[in-house]
Amino acid sequence: MGFFIPIFFEISKVLLFILVILTLIDVFILYKTKNAITIQRFLPERLSNGDNNKISLKIKSEYPFVANLSLIEELPYQFQKRDFFFNQKLIKKEEKTIHYNLKPKERGIYLFGCINVYTSSPLQLATKKYILGQEKELKCYPSFLKLREFDFKAFQNQSVSYGTKKVRRIGHSLEFEQIKEYVAGDDIRTLNWKATAKSNQLMVNQYVEEKSQPVYSIIDKGRAMQMHFNGLSLLDYAINATLAISNVILRKQDKAGMLSFSKNLEDWVVAEKRNSQMSLISEALHTIKTDFSESDFSTLYTVIKRKITHRSLLIVYTNFETMDGLNRQLPYLRALAKNHLVLVVFFKNTELDSLITSKAKNIQEVYDSIIAEKFMYEKKRIVNELKKYGIQSVLTKPEDLTGDTINKYLELKSRGLF
Repeated sequence: MGFFIPIFFEISKVLLFILVILTLIDVFILYKTKNAITIQRFLPERLSNGDNNKISLKIKSEYPFVANLSLIEELPYQFQKRDFFFNQKLIKKEEKTIHYNLKPKERGIYLFGCINVYTSSPLQLATKKYILGQEKELKCYPSFLKLREFDFKAFQNQSVSYGTKKVRRIGHSLEFEQIKEYVAGDDIRTLNWKATAKSNQLMVNQYVEEKSQPVYSIIDKGRAMQMHFNGLSLLDYAINATLAISNVILRKQDKAGMLSFSKNLEDWVVAEKRNSQMSLISEALHTIKTDFSESDFSTLYTVIKRKITHRSLLIVYTNFETMDGLNRQLPYLRALAKNHLVLVVFFKNTELDSLITSKAKNIQEVYDSIIAEKFMYEKKRIVNELKKYGIQSVLTKPEDLTGDTINKYLELKSRGLF
């Protein structure tokens, strides 16, 4: 405009001068106060896999004016988010706390980076960058946040009757209770000869009737467990369920243990009822990884036969899609069922439901629907085949795995089957 009307050129020079002055003023007031913005990041001690984990940022401004902030949080690479930012406005020397949730989908180490803060004054002609916070590593463990929820549900429903008289006579445990005088009918094999000699009358050892039964969660970590639903693999669903049911087992005064297998048996935690048992199980579950190999049920049977000598409840988390897949492993499951109560937990393919329920619009969709129904029918056949050989089973949706498995455990315990 100044080329055609000279007065505009003079005005533009004045405006440019004012702009430079204001920019210099803006830079001055932004950089005058050192460490004007401070941030504290509050992280949990560990992350819970598959759950919403609360993260808090406490922001404080020392500026004597309204500060406009843009915060860019450097999240762990597992979340694949590079544009995770917040816009905040803080008045004179204000302090504010903001919260957000993170939902991890895999176990492992999560590294939180720094927090980048871009600050501007009300003039918004300049921006000052702050790099705040420290890098922090967090371990992501199986879903421990839901332990209390499932624990409450389990004990809320503990009075449910399943219509079967509870009879449990497993024998004597090795836990000593007291020494008492011998009366007719006592087992003479429990005579305590030292106490008899001291008291000059027959004395016998009395033992507590066995109530705590071993329960092992056995996790198949072969390639059949790598299918994903809602962002989590079947393996992670099984791991989360194992942690939750182990807590319920211990609260029910039983002994909780676990192991995992594919080609070999690993992550073995002997079934016990000690205070540190949940910590041991949690650490073992945290490190479970797959080698994507075919699971060897024969090795599973061989090792269990040698190491688990007492009758136990074996909860086997695996996945069978067809009868052929079951028939290859059925001889080993039947062999385990001779000495233990075996509960096989496997999964419904929930993605097939939409194919079955949706209305077919062409020949291809008709074929897809028929094949989906065939796979669903195979799952029901697997349940019936296991039942025929006295093997308990749970066929469940991945998201319902934990609740359904706990309910089945409570049912079996109520019926006195182990």
